[in-house]
Amino acid sequence: MFNLFKKKSELEKLQDKYKKLSQEAFDLSKINRQQSDAKQAEADAVLKKIESLQGVNK
Repeated sequence: MFNLFKKKSELEKLQDKYKKLSQEAFDLSKINRQQSDAKQAEADAVLKKIESLQGVNK
């Protein structure tokens, strides 16, 4: 209950964005391969940001 108003960290926001983009890429893979590849490229860019943040935090 006390976490109700807790703000998400930058890492949590990026992880949510990565999940969303990966799911969109998967859904598009059934319809349009080019759009799917573009979404996957966006997801990969977000993943690199996540990895760089985790490297800083270690």
